[in-house]
Amino acid sequence: MDLTDVFEITREALWVTLKVSGPLMLVALVIGLAVSLFQALTQIQEMTLAFVPKIIAVFACMVLLLPFMTTTLKDFTVSLFARIAGGS
Repeated sequence: MDLTDVFEITREALWVTLKVSGPLMLVALVIGLAVSLFQALTQIQEMTLAFVPKIIAVFACMVLLLPFMTTTLKDFTVSLFARIAGGS
């Protein structure tokens, strides 16, 4: 295994990480912006109001996207093991 293979595996691992965590972070960002806008408009400054909707939305998104996330991680792991077994 040379340096090019290491860079390629690292690039693939980063891409898989973005594909798996990206939708969850996007949902948390959108919910956070919506709650912040609501708090600014109503002048409610409750600290827990920002966290509870985000937790619920991220959990619901995680349940919905679990098949996609496991398939993506499984495909990456299988390709990585095949690369290790193949010697290249």
